[in-house]
Amino acid sequence: MNTRNFRIAIVRLSALGDIVNTAVVLQIIRKYYPNATIDWYVEEAFASILQSHPLINEVIPVPLKRIKKNKSFALLRETISSLKSTPPYDQIIDAQGLLKSALVASFLKGKVHGFDRHSAREAIAAWFYDATSAIPYEMNVIKRNVLVITEALHIPYNENDILNKEPLFPLLKRPQELTPLKNIACVIGASWPSKCYPKEHFASLCDALSYPCFLIWGSENERLDAQWIAQHSSNAHVAPKMSLIELVSFIGHCDLIIGNDTGPTHMGWAMNRPSITLFGPTNERMIFPTVSNLGIKSPSSVNILKINRNDFSIREIDPSVILQKAKELLV
Repeated sequence: MNTRNFRIAIVRLSALGDIVNTAVVLQIIRKYYPNATIDWYVEEAFASILQSHPLINEVIPVPLKRIKKNKSFALLRETISSLKSTPPYDQIIDAQGLLKSALVASFLKGKVHGFDRHSAREAIAAWFYDATSAIPYEMNVIKRNVLVITEALHIPYNENDILNKEPLFPLLKRPQELTPLKNIACVIGASWPSKCYPKEHFASLCDALSYPCFLIWGSENERLDAQWIAQHSSNAHVAPKMSLIELVSFIGHCDLIIGNDTGPTHMGWAMNRPSITLFGPTNERMIFPTVSNLGIKSPSSVNILKINRNDFSIREIDPSVILQKAKELLV
């Protein structure tokens, strides 16, 4: 197939972890469409992690959160006009399955492919697609991301394309904060309080580990929690403030990532680094488990179709269980 002039648009607006996990499709697309143009439409807050990516031709920031926050109809009209003026695509793929992502895809020129109404996160999104894929919502999220895109592009699904991936993002020079020995990144925050492992448990875990632990934070509250952990553990250090591309590279230089079900923890898998993801109200569906990328689930049961954000059972995970898995991965 001559793909030199073939134009592909990926619509995956958010969130950070989903963008990180979806990026594996770039290597797969390039394997079958080496000369195609690949553009990625993303919420502007997360655009920086994709900027200058060697497998993407153009990253197009979409300011939906800013439009919503400021209730700016002028910016909304400007954004829609900009989307509509983009040159036509041969294939547009909504890999998110929400009404907002479907609307963004529908404003572009070209055939739109997405999840069908039974497997989209928001069923109404399917009304905006020209073609759909039936991929159960309960399926592993990374496999879902790959399948909806490979089916749209008529690429054969091969799990080895995921298992044998190269690091998904560029690796910058080694951060000066890291020691010459092994280093551990601990991701202490998450989007919901119920997804956060207690800071007291992180402090005891860091104390028990044999290598320096760098506490990854994003918000001001997370920075304060990181300071508390560092004050209560001689082996814990507050990581510096970093941009998204600096953060993914920092994690790419670490020897183990331990953290909650959130974007920076998923960066460990993305960069082919050993990782342990802690789950309370969510489960291992959110990661692609390998021999070096593990999940530890709390005792609670999870209905992935109706997540209970008041499930704080992550607090019940014993630090000693994490410690044992960490020692095995650090050998």
